[in-house]
Amino acid sequence: MEENDPRILVNCAAFTAVDDCETHEEEAQRINGAAVGLLAESCRRKGSLLIQVSTDYVFDGTATTPYREEDPVAPTSAYGRTKLVGEREAQKAPRHLVVRTAWLYGLGGKNFVEAIRRQVESGTDRLRVVADQHGCPTFCDDLAAALLDLAATDFTGIVHAVNSGETTWHTFAGEIVRLVGASTAVDPVTSEAFPRPAPRPAYSVLNTSRLNTLLGRSMPSWQDALGRYLARTSHQGSSRKAQDAVKSSDLAR
Repeated sequence: MEENDPRILVNCAAFTAVDDCETHEEEAQRINGAAVGLLAESCRRKGSLLIQVSTDYVFDGTATTPYREEDPVAPTSAYGRTKLVGEREAQKAPRHLVVRTAWLYGLGGKNFVEAIRRQVESGTDRLRVVADQHGCPTFCDDLAAALLDLAATDFTGIVHAVNSGETTWHTFAGEIVRLVGASTAVDPVTSEAFPRPAPRPAYSVLNTSRLNTLLGRSMPSWQDALGRYLARTSHQGSSRKAQDAVKSSDLAR
């Protein structure tokens, strides 16, 4: 911060291993909470805009209609609690945007889409996927575009940014299977079939009306986003295979 004197700081750093947060809450608190306070203080001194990426886990997941920014927060997991601290620390910066998002997937990291695609490509003929958790799958490229556009506004406060529409993990998995052209069966199961250390919100759909008003547009649908992601990563996968083939040919010569 001292060396670069940024006009805008986007904090993408976080302890996001939700289950590990349950047993490492103190560490998660330092990363997701206290560190954001240090960034907020630096932004206050510099007059910079702080954009803090937050999460649907700050809600308890008991709603039946999409959560609005002003709805009461009540995290039920260590991850949610520490991210909520980060939200409050970020708000200490005079110029701040707290952007809540959910169910992220993107290039260069582990994500649900790749997990399903790997199983399909390995020859699995049947998948069991949770069908009682509702949310908004969000492509990181679309979130990044929204963050840049939000930075160009004068708004300060909390905004929800997710791809439009809602679904379940089960339906999401089914669409992945369909788009990759596989015939793998996807069976619905309840959350109890996959017990995890951290509780998952049963319903964490986020209302994006504020975002739509600020940007004058809505985020693309989750189906459109998934199609673009798969098209892009399939092309990259083909390129990598071609490169590997060239390397093997070179070795043979």
